[in-house]
Amino acid sequence: MSEDGSWRRVSREGRRFLRGRYRSLRRLALWSLLESAHTFLGGYAVARALDDGFLAGRTGIGLGWLAVAGAGALLGALALRGVFGGLADLVEPLRDGLVRRSVRQAIGRAVADPGRAGDAGAVSRLTQQTEMARDSFAGLVLVARSFVFTALGALLGLATLDPVLLVLVLPALLLGTAGFLATLRPMARVQRAALDADEALSGRAGELAAGLRDVVACGGGASAGAPVERLIAEQERLTGRLARWTALRTLALGVAGRLPVVALLAGTPWLLGRGVSAGAVAGALTYLVQSLLPALDALMTAVGAAGTRLLVVLDRFCTPQPSPPADSGPATTAPEAGAGPGGAVELRGVWFAYGPRAQPVIDGLDLTVGEGEHLAVVGPSGIGKSTLTALIAGLLPPGGGTVRVAGAPARRVPGQDCNGPGGTGRGGDGPGGGPDLRRTLLPQQAYVFTGTVRENLTHLCPGPVSGAEVERATAALGSDGLVDRLGGLDGAVDPARLSPGERQHLALTAAYLSPAPLLLLDEATCHLDLRTEERAERALAARPGTLVVVAHRISSAARADRVLVLDGTRAVCGTHAELPARSPLYRDLVGLWNARG
Repeated sequence: MSEDGSWRRVSREGRRFLRGRYRSLRRLALWSLLESAHTFLGGYAVARALDDGFLAGRTGIGLGWLAVAGAGALLGALALRGVFGGLADLVEPLRDGLVRRSVRQAIGRAVADPGRAGDAGAVSRLTQQTEMARDSFAGLVLVARSFVFTALGALLGLATLDPVLLVLVLPALLLGTAGFLATLRPMARVQRAALDADEALSGRAGELAAGLRDVVACGGGASAGAPVERLIAEQERLTGRLARWTALRTLALGVAGRLPVVALLAGTPWLLGRGVSAGAVAGALTYLVQSLLPALDALMTAVGAAGTRLLVVLDRFCTPQPSPPADSGPATTAPEAGAGPGGAVELRGVWFAYGPRAQPVIDGLDLTVGEGEHLAVVGPSGIGKSTLTALIAGLLPPGGGTVRVAGAPARRVPGQDCNGPGGTGRGGDGPGGGPDLRRTLLPQQAYVFTGTVRENLTHLCPGPVSGAEVERATAALGSDGLVDRLGGLDGAVDPARLSPGERQHLALTAAYLSPAPLLLLDEATCHLDLRTEERAERALAARPGTLVVVAHRISSAARADRVLVLDGTRAVCGTHAELPARSPLYRDLVGLWNARG
């Protein structure tokens, strides 16, 4: 959106925020009127002390007027104390509102596109940018209020002493102010671009860290790091531009803050010749040096730095966020019309690499997994096993070829693909309007949430699940003892108090209860002992549907109907009995497993 559009959007939100806080604004204005009185007395008392006191030979009267100026200073201190109390009534509600809006935006993005990586920009908005907006708003309100009421008192004092004083002071003030205002828009654009680059760098670094193992395994470090280097170079370029505009702004501040004093001093002979008293000139100089110019300098500094930064940050909070598709559930995809029977997986000529110049992780893979089949995937760490499950789950788009699940594309267009990253798939609305769940993915780090045991075991089911069904599932998986230790199905689950193996046991039971005809286990049993792992895998394989297991033990492969071996150059698929003769890698893995006992 254009800069004018951003300004209108932020202005509209700002007026809405301030409309409900007239009481706080009135409190600030009343305390600030005392500051105007302090400013007026400061210059006027000096002029009277000279003209009516010291220059007239009446020292007592001069000291009396100086005492009035001192009383005005005490009045200003009292006003400042009240101002800070009223300021908190504006600043803290703003911060609370921004935090709530940031959380809503993050949730909206996650629901609208659950397949994307975590939103690093949301973290920046919730922490750095929220505090940036809070501090900038507080500083801007403080100095803007101070300038308005200080300028009111100073200009009234100058006009009271002699209106001709304004003729010398105002032109220089207006010239410096105009130069300063000319730098605001360019600086706002640069700061907006700098925030965009910062969020892009955070997001890119997060994506790179998430796939670092595969990037290193494929030798794609240089290619994957190139975008990061470009973003760092962009930040450097923007910093230079910001420094240049800051230098121009400093020049404008010098004109506005120093030229009026020079004009007043240079014009003193002319003023005295027109009958302006020496006290009036001294009072005018006091207004400039002690009140008006410091307030103007503070205002320009705040608007130039905090003001433009506040505008950019608030615009990011006010930007409309994507809403979730009306026909999507929390995390699922529905089969297309005419799709084949649920549970079948088909890959044709699939190719995938983490970057345009990286070595492919999956290269020309053809694979068909029949309905009801149990497939194990084996290979060295970092060879692409997790990448394969992500392709089947629809979390990654293939660089070439096709991936189909239940006869439909594994990955949908944005807004239709609702499989959550690195977690379990949930049910959504299918063509018939009812819940449809094609697949469930269980990663190595099992997802368990705070709630009851029943909620953790049935959250993948689109409808209610009877207690008898849950009990049959826990008995089949061997998790009934764990459920009893947690206090039964209505017992409370605290994820922090569970071991990794216990969390995996609960997640596997939830997958067993899921109606998804395809289960994907990405080393989801790595924290279980051999006996528990075997019982769980046999129960899941006996469950109606298809089971694909990324195996970290050869014993898991031995239980599967077929085994897919990924060795970095070619993929070999066959039974556990025939693969040692066909795949040297699998023969080595079996031999190593047997040697270990």
